[in-house]
Amino acid sequence: MNKLDAALNFHQTALRVRGQRQELLAANIANADTPGYKARDINFADTFKQALTGASGGLKADTTHPGHIPATASHQNGVLYRSIIQGSVDGNTVDMDVERTQFADNALRYEASATMISGQIKKLLSAIQGQ
Repeated sequence: MNKLDAALNFHQTALRVRGQRQELLAANIANADTPGYKARDINFADTFKQALTGASGGLKADTTHPGHIPATASHQNGVLYRSIIQGSVDGNTVDMDVERTQFADNALRYEASATMISGQIKKLLSAIQGQ
């Protein structure tokens, strides 16, 4: 990794993990009325650490029956099911208040990371141009 990559890697990784989390939160909101849907999320701190260190980590899964689908890397990306706060009759675990709050918080933090990486790029361009 060169110095330019190293300078931008922290916020680049944060943006990527925040984007993945935003997709999960959006899916939770979209499936708020789907019977049996289980709300999913990631632990940002753990996933971010794994992404920065390059560790694949993930959840381990054993196939205990020949009919089970083997877990691949895409299935082991640290996605967890959210704890049930308020149960529902249809088995859906999405709590819209929690999802909207988490969505807004994550979007704000994504915007902050984008602003910081933009500032870093401006500083680097200023240094390159000698201004």
